This record gives sequence, structure tokens and C-alpha cells, in this order.
Amino acid sequence: MKIAFIGLGNMGGGMAANLVKAGHDVRAFDLSEPALAAAREAGCSTFPTAREACAEAEAVVSMLPNGAIVKAVYWDEVIGHAPEGAILLDCSTIDVATAREVIEVTEAHGYQMADAPVSGGIAAAAGGTLTFMVGGSDEAFARAEPILQAMGKAVIHAGGPGTGQAAKICNNMLLAIHMIGTCEAFAMAEKLGLDPQTFYDMSSVSSGQNWSM
Repeated sequence: MKIAFIGLGNMGGGMAANLVKAGHDVRAFDLSEPALAAAREAGCSTFPTAREACAEAEAVVSMLPNGAIVKAVYWDEVIGHAPEGAILLDCSTIDVATAREVIEVTEAHGYQMADAPVSGGIAAAAGGTLTFMVGGSDEAFARAEPILQAMGKAVIHAGGPGTGQAAKICNNMLLAIHMIGTCEAFAMAEKLGLDPQTFYDMSSVSSGQNWSM
């Protein structure tokens, strides 16, 4: 499948490389020349503009810094440049309202789209073991799933448009609570005279164990 990939940073670079490994024809764009060079090394074709990357693409995947950039890219570079009927997948972490707006507008122009933010970090992006939280119609999810499976270990349909982003922010809230609680517990352990390494050795194999540790 011809897949345009927009945004080749710490996360996107590894994701695009895994699409190549899965046999896809990846048409990549980023503002950074070093990122483009790394993408070429991984087997991607690179283009001087996102519009050119989207031309002839059957799917578009984006991994961008924020909602304003996502809107600008889809308004100016994707709509009218990617072939009508292409499946669009935004894997950025953005707000729910913007995700729903972008899906509504792109689908009004004849595309199918899903929001598909990820969990797992840079190592999982490189290793192809990300978790994708996908918001969109059943039809959009059915088209998105095989593409996302090339980049992740779990692809889960959260519900309608924007629910992928809703799941991501709630998951991040849980992570933040774990991180704060872990820091407070270690601070209290030290004040009570426990060696931090000894406390870690015990808590990491007990009920207090969590991803943040």
C-alpha cells in the first residue's frame, strides 16, 4: 500500500520504518532534513512537501506536535492533495475537540479518518510494539487496523471520532497519578530510614509495582 507519513520525529521515524518493514511503499515528509535522511536510510521515499507525499497515497499517517499543526497540515496539505477516499490516520496526541473537528471536515471532503494516538514511547515506536487507541467509525477502523498493526502490538477501537484522544488523555492521567504516587512513596521511605534501592527491590515485586517504577 502507498502510505504518506507526515512527521518523522522521535516517534514518527520509527513508525514509518516499521511500515516499510511490513512491505508498504512509504512516502515520507518532515521539515527536518536529518529526519528525512534517516527515513531514506530506513527505506522510505521522501518528498519536499507534504502535498507531494500525499499524492497517489492510499493512506496518510501523521504524527505531529499539537492540534494547531494537525489542523494546518490537513487543511493545507492533505485535503485536495491525497486522493479522495484515502484513509487518514492521525497518531498525534491532541485535544478531543480538534480531533473531532479534523475528522468531520476531512470526511466531508470524501475521506475516511480516525484519531489513533499511541502509548509506549520511543522504544515501542522503534520496536513496533505501540498500543493504538483508535476513534472513528467502524468502517474507518476496519481500514485503519491492518496499517496500525504493522506499527504496534495492540490496536483497540475506543469508539466514535475523538474517543482515541479521550482514551489517551485518561490513560495519561493514570500515568501521572502513578508517577506522583511513586515519587511520594520513595520520599517517605527515605524519610523513614529505608534505603531507596532496597525499597525498590521490594516494591517492584509487590502490590505497589507500576509502570513508572
